[in-house]
Amino acid sequence: MSDPIAERRAGSAHVDDQPRPGRWLALSVLVLAVLLVGVDATVLGLATPFLSEDLKPSGTQLLWIGDIYSFVIAGLLVSMGSLGDRIGRKKLLLIGSVAFGALSVLAAYATSPSMMIIARGLQGVAGATLMPSTLALIRNLFHDPKERSLAIGIWGAMASAGTAVGPVLGGFLLGHFWWGSVFLINLPVMALLVVVGAKVIPESRNPDPGPWDVPSVVLSLVGIVGVVYAIKEAAVHGLRWDIGPAAVIGVLALLLFVRRQHTLASPLLNMKLFQHRGFSGAVLADLLTILGLSGLVFFLSQFLQMVQMRSPFNAGLVELPAAVGAVGAGLAAGWVARRLSVRLVVAGGLAVVGLSLAGCMALHADTGTLALCVILFVVGVGAGFAFTVTADVILSSVPKEEAGSASAVSETAYELGAALGIALLGSIVTSMYQGFSVPAGVPEHAAETARSSLGGAVDAAAHLPAEQGAALLKAAQDSFVNGVDTAAGLGAVVLLGAAVAAWFLLRGQTLAGSAEPQPAPEAETAPVAGSGSTADGPTGHP
Repeated sequence: MSDPIAERRAGSAHVDDQPRPGRWLALSVLVLAVLLVGVDATVLGLATPFLSEDLKPSGTQLLWIGDIYSFVIAGLLVSMGSLGDRIGRKKLLLIGSVAFGALSVLAAYATSPSMMIIARGLQGVAGATLMPSTLALIRNLFHDPKERSLAIGIWGAMASAGTAVGPVLGGFLLGHFWWGSVFLINLPVMALLVVVGAKVIPESRNPDPGPWDVPSVVLSLVGIVGVVYAIKEAAVHGLRWDIGPAAVIGVLALLLFVRRQHTLASPLLNMKLFQHRGFSGAVLADLLTILGLSGLVFFLSQFLQMVQMRSPFNAGLVELPAAVGAVGAGLAAGWVARRLSVRLVVAGGLAVVGLSLAGCMALHADTGTLALCVILFVVGVGAGFAFTVTADVILSSVPKEEAGSASAVSETAYELGAALGIALLGSIVTSMYQGFSVPAGVPEHAAETARSSLGGAVDAAAHLPAEQGAALLKAAQDSFVNGVDTAAGLGAVVLLGAAVAAWFLLRGQTLAGSAEPQPAPEAETAPVAGSGSTADGPTGHP
């Protein structure tokens, strides 16, 4: 006797597995948000000198203008990913896009440092809705695993392109318009996303999400912000009275957050996801990769503009090959991973990046444009392969109902990796830089300014007699380059270590649709709640 309920479920699953019409058009709209977030993350750095001249912020206010956006995004990613699973990812994306556009106007026309800090903080709230929502929507738009891999590759390529295009676009805008223009470029993109996205993006959510636990949201926000704040501030300013308490409060909040998730019937973040070796391995690989790369990324623009004395636009063009390499590798990553193996592509990509960073240890003021472009292109290729495949693994390792939370974990790993990298590698560069020998005859106040930062050295040298200023600047530049070379070497060690970790942790992991069969579950891992082999990709054990 047939079971009508089972038949209806089977029929529903068959319908769900059918390709969604208009999915590629929907993807083209989604990647606009990713592109814009990437641009916005890098473009402000170029505008900071112009903004400082106009708004005249104090040193502390200037740091908050630069940092609060990333602090808030890091603290809210998990909460916003979970909220999208509950109220609808499309709804959250569109609300966040409208808010992001409106707050861009507020930032562009800020009339005081306080107003700018508030605008950037609120932009962080809106920005936290965009990245997890876009990746989670891709998980639900593309049921065919091979199509989904390509879509994730395009998503990752646009994120890389946005980061690289930011300096180029920012350099052009600042050369022709006032500093607020770097925020107003968000408006047409967000308008297009909202108008077209409302029609072509299908809604998706967890059908049985449970309540959104507000105490968990608070604990997540306090924990991540506390830890990231302590790491970043210690890197830039050394140990201060507020850094220890911030770190302790952050760690305690995160411990309470994890404990609370284990007790809730509908947790904000399903901690059982981390029992899946493929999921945990991919997240760890992402964190270590960003940690190792952050030293190069953070100091490269300063090297190009204040050591090689390039214009912002020219510096952006030199960095562009990294995006080109990442875009090409991202588009091919799924195809290559299915024909070779997940761990070979991820570990190989990370090893390539590590070796490229080792090559950066030979950077000096006279390094040619061609050599820089080749190194950055190779870095982009390796990172494009690794990041695209790990994103695919993370999404394929979880039930599609929890795609928002899983995507947010991936993005949070990026933020923590960047904070740790800047803290560890940045502190090394800073300590090495500040120890340089000031040429004889340089006034004490000029020496202090020069030792504060490379930008300070450029400014101090400009106010000294030509010969004396050139000697001071040369000493500062040489010291800075030595620090960057050391950071690149340590970054190479971290990346090669990440490659080894990925090789072991991703053993046996395959992408859905691969020719090779999925290996049997291993004893050391527990199944993810609600997981199993479905048309949406392999879930459960690697």
